[in-house]
Amino acid sequence: MSAILQSASVARVRQALADAGVSSEVVELPGAARTAKDAARFLGCEVGQIANSLVFRAASGEPLLVMSSGARRVDLARLGDIIGEPVTKADADFVRQATGFAIGGVPPLGHPAPMRTLVDASLQRFATVWCAAGTPNAVFEVRTDALIAALPDAEVREVAEAE
Repeated sequence: MSAILQSASVARVRQALADAGVSSEVVELPGAARTAKDAARFLGCEVGQIANSLVFRAASGEPLLVMSSGARRVDLARLGDIIGEPVTKADADFVRQATGFAIGGVPPLGHPAPMRTLVDASLQRFATVWCAAGTPNAVFEVRTDALIAALPDAEVREVAEAE
């Protein structure tokens, strides 16, 4: 892995990390990590340590960011119960509009506007997690508690199915 030198998307993530007071280096994977399993293989970590930034669409049309372990699937019914309205998976255009990033590279921060954010409680079992950093092959490692603290008003909840 190497440090990524050029990318407007990665630069936005680096700035968002700095603005949040999070010290972490963005690194480039040797190939695109399209799945949590791919990313974990490249990084030599557990699949559960891959913190997916998933965007959902509430029935009201509002975006919802869910940080979820790569080892678990988000339970849409549970998520809907938590937020009080039905939730669906967001399409690529909605994700880009809400976050400013394409699916596969969505980071947990650095979006153009705040959005309601939930962090699956299962991530807390890991001291550190790996997050996307703006592109499918850019990632950063962060202490899990520092990540949660860096996400304004993030709610830590059980939002995923059991492993």
